[in-house]
Amino acid sequence: MFLKGSEIVMEVLLEQGVDTVFGYPGGQVLNIYDALYKYQDRIHHVLTADEQGAAHAADGYSRIGKNIGVCISTSGPGVTNLMTGLATAHADSIPMVAITGNVPTELLGTDCFQEVATICLTMPVTKHNFIIKNIDDLADTIREAFRLAKSGRPGPVLVDIPKDVQTATVEYTPQPAVKKDCPPCPSTELLNEAVKLINESKRPILYCGGGVINADCSESVTELAEKADAYAAFSMMGLTAMDSKSPRYLGMSGMHGSYEATTALDKADVIIAAGVRFTDRATGNKNRFAENSKIIHLDIDYAEQRKNINSYLNICGDLEASLKYLTEHIEQKNNLQWHTEVEAMKEVSCTRPKTDKLLPETVLATVNKFAADDTPVATDVGQHQMWTAQYYKFRKPRTFITSGGLGTMGFGLGGAIGACMASGKQTVLITSDGSFGMNLNELATAVSQNLPLVIVIMNNKRLGMIRQWQTRFYGNRFMATIPDRKTDFVKLAEAFGAYGMRAENEADLESAVKKAFELKSTVVIECLTDSNADVLPMIPPNGSADNIMLQ
Repeated sequence: MFLKGSEIVMEVLLEQGVDTVFGYPGGQVLNIYDALYKYQDRIHHVLTADEQGAAHAADGYSRIGKNIGVCISTSGPGVTNLMTGLATAHADSIPMVAITGNVPTELLGTDCFQEVATICLTMPVTKHNFIIKNIDDLADTIREAFRLAKSGRPGPVLVDIPKDVQTATVEYTPQPAVKKDCPPCPSTELLNEAVKLINESKRPILYCGGGVINADCSESVTELAEKADAYAAFSMMGLTAMDSKSPRYLGMSGMHGSYEATTALDKADVIIAAGVRFTDRATGNKNRFAENSKIIHLDIDYAEQRKNINSYLNICGDLEASLKYLTEHIEQKNNLQWHTEVEAMKEVSCTRPKTDKLLPETVLATVNKFAADDTPVATDVGQHQMWTAQYYKFRKPRTFITSGGLGTMGFGLGGAIGACMASGKQTVLITSDGSFGMNLNELATAVSQNLPLVIVIMNNKRLGMIRQWQTRFYGNRFMATIPDRKTDFVKLAEAFGAYGMRAENEADLESAVKKAFELKSTVVIECLTDSNADVLPMIPPNGSADNIMLQ
């Protein structure tokens, strides 16, 4: 059958199992929106407040793991608005497909209205991008975008479609959904070396990152930890790779990681690092990180191995296959002395000044009390994000939706919207007055879609994380971190059509959170939290486990 390019876009999306897209219309994408009108019984379009929100929502949709999130934008400012969302997904290796309209091919490069060099701009923040100049290439290129997005190390892929390609016609032949490429098999020889190292170890530890989540191999991590009699530490992106109630779970390591996770990594003799990048926030001083350990680095992306840390063994390939091989071939271990040492580390705690204000850990414990184990929890970026990583008790994989690599303030609400729509579950957003102000316009999207979102704003009237650094490293010179804004978040929520509540003490908090979970709609709870609370522990920039600050 002969179809217009815009209709082919719809047909290929349906081929790939896409039933939801996020976007914002504009002049150079109107033909695609005209096709969406015809296909609206099969593809649900979510109109966001702007294109950045659409990208974050598609990202959050993907992180749930149901299907790949798709966002659509027009050319020019539509594309530039997408950039932060694309970069966020790229930094965290999140599969996503962005479809952009562009000016007709004959006008490309003429600086006409709403034209930017889309391919040049988005190349650094996508896994791959395409511009379609021939209608014959359209269907197969979109299929290729989906294949690339989910194969190997995942990432966002952009397809740019000029307006004349959207209106041209060509014969369309349906195809089955593309499958992701089979990951390469890891080297048996190297895996056998790893088996020998683990068998000889007395203080083994697993260190898990976002690659474990992307590869859906959380169960294999737990099985390996049991047989190796090893504890497990996590990067922020890997936190849900193990049930937090497991006695082997040590929590997040790194700059704001738990004392026991960071110290155990420092004291281990063998580190089994699965799907991690060893970024600066995770390692601190790279010359001091795990300097007495032999690191076995398992990853799908060879480019990450020995990029930041000179690991002892580098095993590239299918992460699930690597973990299963190690579990099958190592001996059953019993590291009693290591248990004694690590359990003693767990007894070390942080101290902070007494206060009658709400504390972040109290807020998180209250949310945890009412949320189901499989509730998606999104965050923005800052102190509240670190507190969530430290204190929230995650039980299931893919329930922590956060911007780790790029650290995008304003990600949270869009991410929560996408996660809620993908999961079909009531979803929590933990945010702050600073981050929420970045993209609070997406409240309109949440309300218009009747989404059951519980939005918890930790309002300490500070740009907290930057102020913490100014306190500790810049001599209390507080520049631009005390906004002194008069925003009433309760009235703001009501203006958008959401429910608004405020909590100033524990009784208010308990009542508000309980009601929010009962309402099953979009609810904003402003929590007035202690403005002097810092995120602890903390390792200073370029520090090491020897420099952990506990107060």
